[in-house]
Amino acid sequence: MFNIEEELKKLPGKPGVYVMRDKDDNIIYVGKAVSLKNRVRQYFRKTNKTERIKKMVSLIDHFEYIVVDNEAEALILECNLIKKNRPKFNVLLKDDKTYPYIKIDLKNDFPGVFITRRVVNDGSKYFGPYANPGSAKEMVDFIKSKYKIRQCKNLKERTRPCLNYHIGRCMAPCMGYVSKEEYRKQIDEIIDLLEGKTDKIIKELKQEMNKASEKQDYEKAADLRDRINAIERVSEKQKVSNISENSIDVIGIAKSELQVCVEIFFVRGSKMIGREHYFYQDLKDMEDKEILSGFIKQYYLDNPNIPSKIMIREEIEDKEAVENWLSTTLGKKVEIKTPKKGEKLRFVEMAENNAKVTLENKEKDKSEILLELKEVLGMDKLPRKIETYDISNISGTNMVARNVCYARRSYKEKLI
Repeated sequence: MFNIEEELKKLPGKPGVYVMRDKDDNIIYVGKAVSLKNRVRQYFRKTNKTERIKKMVSLIDHFEYIVVDNEAEALILECNLIKKNRPKFNVLLKDDKTYPYIKIDLKNDFPGVFITRRVVNDGSKYFGPYANPGSAKEMVDFIKSKYKIRQCKNLKERTRPCLNYHIGRCMAPCMGYVSKEEYRKQIDEIIDLLEGKTDKIIKELKQEMNKASEKQDYEKAADLRDRINAIERVSEKQKVSNISENSIDVIGIAKSELQVCVEIFFVRGSKMIGREHYFYQDLKDMEDKEILSGFIKQYYLDNPNIPSKIMIREEIEDKEAVENWLSTTLGKKVEIKTPKKGEKLRFVEMAENNAKVTLENKEKDKSEILLELKEVLGMDKLPRKIETYDISNISGTNMVARNVCYARRSYKEKLI
């Protein structure tokens, strides 16, 4: 029999990870601590707690813990256990919504550019994620229309080049018509484009265009001119701020009575190259800094695109440990900043405002669905409760019925 009071006395004052379980042995919460003794005891003291924590503590039947050498090890272990077990009281990223990335398979002698939803450690370079799949497709289409890279997924030797070569869309590496060095020059330019380094690309292309013009190679000069114009248009669409750093993620939060929205902007080379958002239920009584800490650890656990700087509104408690972990993963310094003024604060506020708009629009969409349902069914008022039934039997016997009830602020299911 597990005696919580007795087990609390045995907790060591060392760093580690604690795992809370319910009576069915399900993991309901995973946390880390600099001192397991101090941290775990806090949950069982008669102090002011949020409704969420009160509910979690009421479900704890027993707990276990793992001692590690330092806080950094505890953080990594915590992230991995949360990802594997997905406890109901932790801040979780949803696995059912995968965003597309743009992949460049750099291990290939003649790399291709593709869209993928799986990020693996295969030596490829990944860009994203793109919250809007159409944006990723539009960028890849743009790249394939302006650069003569291979478009086949598997590069094989051929007896004759494919149609893309004949229409000027490929340099036919399968036929040996282009050297690795010349082909790689295009790939390096594409990488700069996806990283937002368009000023550098445009400068080099203009020099190349002028040289082609001086040699009276007007066809090549015109092709370079068109590419410059297309890149400038993409650059203008992306430019949103005067922030000078090359790699920043900006995170904002908005809350309603029902859910929380976390919005993240990706800024590369003073340009916003994308954004995405996540929704969480039942976190309204959790502090913003706790949500931010949970989100950052979950989001960057397997993300290949860690920025050099993350900007948020409030400083998180385990900032130093998270910075050290991200820096080690990236291989260079990563900072988590809480700007107080100027352009950087404006950018955090922009992320928060967008999170608020995104949240309002989602809840507005739900209201509009109810309005439409009211009109279709000729109802006098908005439906507050919807019940559905399904009945099954085996040749008229062993009848079973299911009732599912949807309420405007709750979801209930019961077996009749």
